[in-house]
Amino acid sequence: MIVGVVIIGILASLIGTLVWKESSSKLSPEIRDIMDSPEFAHTTWGLLVVDLETGQQVYESLNPALMFDPASTTKLFTVAAAMDVLGIDYRFQTPVYKRGQVDASGQLDGDLILVASGDLTMGGRRTPDGQHIEYTDYDHNDANALGIGVLTQADPLAGLDGLAQQALNSGIQVVKGDVIIDDRLFGPGKSVDPGEHYIITPIVINDNLIDLSITATQPGSLAQIQWRPQTAGYTVVNQVTTASQGEETSIEIESPSPGKILLKGQVTAGATDVVRTYQVEDPASFARTLFIEALKRAGVTVNASELGKNPSQDLPHPSDYATMQQVALLESLPFSEYAKLILKVSHNLGADTLLYLMAVQQGGKTMTEGLQAELAFLRSAGVDLAGVVLRDGQGASGSNYICPQAVIQLLRYMSTRNDFQAYRDALPIMGVDGSLAHLVERDSPIRGKVLAKTGTHVSFDEANSRILLISRALGGYLTTSSGRDLVFALYLNNMSVTSMEECMAALNKHASILNNIYQKY
Repeated sequence: MIVGVVIIGILASLIGTLVWKESSSKLSPEIRDIMDSPEFAHTTWGLLVVDLETGQQVYESLNPALMFDPASTTKLFTVAAAMDVLGIDYRFQTPVYKRGQVDASGQLDGDLILVASGDLTMGGRRTPDGQHIEYTDYDHNDANALGIGVLTQADPLAGLDGLAQQALNSGIQVVKGDVIIDDRLFGPGKSVDPGEHYIITPIVINDNLIDLSITATQPGSLAQIQWRPQTAGYTVVNQVTTASQGEETSIEIESPSPGKILLKGQVTAGATDVVRTYQVEDPASFARTLFIEALKRAGVTVNASELGKNPSQDLPHPSDYATMQQVALLESLPFSEYAKLILKVSHNLGADTLLYLMAVQQGGKTMTEGLQAELAFLRSAGVDLAGVVLRDGQGASGSNYICPQAVIQLLRYMSTRNDFQAYRDALPIMGVDGSLAHLVERDSPIRGKVLAKTGTHVSFDEANSRILLISRALGGYLTTSSGRDLVFALYLNNMSVTSMEECMAALNKHASILNNIYQKY
């Protein structure tokens, strides 16, 4: 009996292999040429394309049930679950309470307490019309990793300034006590991505980053450095020189002591401004300093020093807020705008924060509870969880695995929901914006025809002195040349390259594959 089972298993394996070979041979010659090229000799490909409406497979699949490292296509699942748990119209409410009485002269004999709500932008990315969250195709969160970053025009302190003005308008002119940040909504947690060091916390100002903009001057002279947000909590020491044209830009960032940021290296003369960022060590204390400074700008005197650690030990019991007077409130834009931020620029901190917010919405506080809420949503959406392994919300932990079939199941399910338009609109658009803005030329036939989440997971193979492209992934929606709406999942895992140029060339092959599908259907 056991022998029979073994033989059946072997036959099934052989049949599976034969089916795979038959299916793979039906790929178009153009796609087969790409996947069979020598550079991909040790690479695993996954491809599944179906009709959005009917679910009919319109293209031969390749490893549709095999689990791949999904990289940031994980965010497709995280944001979809958050839309379900929070709702696209959900708005963060960040209040400020006074503890104590205000006398006739406007003096508060007590503390001001800002209660963090998990708002990822705190009003610091609003467009001039106040209707949208601003982002750039090369967001500052990736400036250090990519070597390029473009800062938004919005004032990262706008939300704090608004709260400070409201506090003044409430009659408070002097704060005799302290200013405290209540960051007890969840966490804090840490990124499980070994390449990231951010803290996941309900208080976020400017993504808890110091932006450093470096401008070249004359060769041999110090470069110029501007930074934001300006705060007494940090000082910047400039040791960056301007190199001659032809020499490479190289910047190192160190913190020799708390509150001090040291920049060393060189920038190339004549080059555009170089943006780098510094991750703050204590987000609550950072926010406290910035809020005190905002109060002072508004004309409120604060007796407590803006420097020092956030006095969280002096926070009231959460139930006490019911009897305390609210003196200011920052209401965010709807969650649909945050979905755009997270998906368009692949906002890692935002995606991980969503897990905590989902947990809170259902009475929890931890990332694990958020992941459980996400899996419950995926189960209800008809996603086969046998093909899904999740450890974080953003996708770079190295422990996430998703099969193309699961991606298709999720994307087709989302197309049946009332909030589908918001979900679809949050995705990067090929050749237009976000992480797909520069993958094709402006005259490419698929420009504007693909809305998809990208994923790129890179490591360094020190033994061989080469780059390992662990994953390049794309999942989303494609409108073909005939107007047919398709949904697709395209994965490439494990490819060694010797330069970033080779890496980028491999990424461009995804666009070639999608263009072939676009033309064929």
